[in-house]
Amino acid sequence: MAKKEKTFRPKARIPRGFRDRLGAEIAAEREMLARIGAVYERWGFDALETPAFEYTDALGKFLPDVDRPGQGVFSLQDDDEQWMSLRYDLTAPLARFVAENYDALPKPFRRYQMGPVWRNEKPGPGRFRQFTQCDVDTVGAPAPYADAEICALFAEVIEAAGIAPGDFFIRVSNRKIVDGLFEKIGIAGESDMETRLTVMRSMDKFDKFGAEGVALLLGPGRKDESGDFTDGAKLDDAKIETVLAFLTSGPENSKADPLSVIEKLLGETKSGAEGVAELQGIKSSIPDFASRPIIFDCSVIRGLDYYTGPVFEAEFSSGLTDAKGRPVQMGSIGGGGRYDGLVKRFKGVEVPAVGVSVGVSRLLAALELKRGVEEIARGPVVVLALEKDQMAEYQAMAAELRAAGVRAEVYLGGSNFGKQLKYADKRSAPVAIIQGSDEREKGELQIKDLVLGAELSKEIEDNSEWREAQPAQFSVKRAELVEAVKKVLARR
Repeated sequence: MAKKEKTFRPKARIPRGFRDRLGAEIAAEREMLARIGAVYERWGFDALETPAFEYTDALGKFLPDVDRPGQGVFSLQDDDEQWMSLRYDLTAPLARFVAENYDALPKPFRRYQMGPVWRNEKPGPGRFRQFTQCDVDTVGAPAPYADAEICALFAEVIEAAGIAPGDFFIRVSNRKIVDGLFEKIGIAGESDMETRLTVMRSMDKFDKFGAEGVALLLGPGRKDESGDFTDGAKLDDAKIETVLAFLTSGPENSKADPLSVIEKLLGETKSGAEGVAELQGIKSSIPDFASRPIIFDCSVIRGLDYYTGPVFEAEFSSGLTDAKGRPVQMGSIGGGGRYDGLVKRFKGVEVPAVGVSVGVSRLLAALELKRGVEEIARGPVVVLALEKDQMAEYQAMAAELRAAGVRAEVYLGGSNFGKQLKYADKRSAPVAIIQGSDEREKGELQIKDLVLGAELSKEIEDNSEWREAQPAQFSVKRAELVEAVKKVLARR
C-alpha cells in the first residue's frame, strides 16, 4: 500500500500590533471621525487626501542612512530602486503637498486630513502599528494667532470625540522656552548638542522618576532597580537646580502662574523672552481662556526636536482602568505644535505652519475602557422574524426605519424567539421590534428597549416584579413604528 503523503498546512500567523475589528468598533470610529470632521468644517478647514506611500526621503525624520531604512517606518523599493515608506504621520505628506502646489494654494492654507498611518514600533495599550490619525493644520500664518486658534480647536475636537471637558486637559509649552533654559545653563552652543539631547531625555523622565530621579540623570547618572546604570549629563548642582525649577513651574507643582515663574527664571534670555511672549499671545487670543481645559506646563518635552514654537499635548486628567480594575497608562491622546521649518526642506524658504493630530485609535481605546465600545456606537435596530410567512412585512418595517434614517435589519437566521433576542444583544442593538400573530391581529407591534432592559435587569431581582413592570417593552400601533423607535433612540 502506498504511503500516504503528509499534507502541509501552514499555521496562520497573526501579526503583532495589527488587529481585526468588528462592526461596533468600526462604526464607533466612523462616528467619531464624522463628529471631528464636522468641527473642522465649521472652523473653515478643507479636507485633503494624500497617498499612503511617500518617498522615504520625504518623511524627513526618517531619512535613510543605511541600505534599507526601517527605523520607525515600513519601507520597500519601487522598480526604480527608490525607497518608499508607508506614511508615518500626516504632517510630512502635507509639507510635501504644500511645497509642490505652493503658488496655487491660498495662503494661509487651512486643511484637515483623516486616515491610517503606520509605525514600525512595539505596540502597547492604545498603541498599534496601524492606526487612524485626524490632523488639522494652518500653513502660512505666523504665531501667535494661528497657534491660539489651533489650541482652542484642539479642545473642541476632543470634546466632540466624546471626552468630557473635565476628563482631559491640554498642556501647552514652547520650544523657545526650552532654548532659553539651555541659554541660561550655558549649553546652547553647537558643540553642546549631545549634552542638550541628554538633558532633554532626562527632563522627559520627570513624570516617571520625579525630581530626585531627574536630578541624578542630569548629574552623575542613575541606577535603576535592576542595577542597570544610565550615564548622566554631568551638569553641576546650580544648573541642575535651574532645570528642576523649570520642570516644577507647572500648575501641578506650583500655585504660582507658570508663565510668571518662567519669565522670572528665563526672562533675561532672548529665546526665553520670545517663548513667554508667544504663550501670552495664545492666552490673550482665546476667549474665556480660564474656563478652558488648557494649562501652561513647560515640562512638556516630547517633540521639541521637531517643533519650532508652541507645543500642545492632550492627556486624560483621570485614571483609566481595565475590566479587572487595574490601572492603564494610555499616554497622550493627541498633540502638535508649530513647525516652521518643515516645508523649507522642500521649498528652500521658511513657511510658518502649526497643527495638531488627534489619536483616534487611542481615544477609542480609552472610551472602550470607560464605557465599552457598545456605548460609543450602537448596532442596528433588529426586527425579529417570528413567522416565516410574514417576512415581507418584516422587511417593510425595516425599510420604513431605514427611509427615516434609522439603521435597521431583519433577523434572517431562522432561530426561535430567545435566540433572536440573543442575536440582537450580540449586535449591540438598541431596540428589537416584535410582531407575532397576536400583535398582527390587533394592528400593533412590540417595541423592546434593549438598553433600558439591560439596565433594569441588574436592579430587579424578583422575576415576577420584572414581568409585571416591563417598562422597557411596550405596544404601539403599526403605523407608529418609526416615531416610537426614534423616541427610544433619543433616550440614548
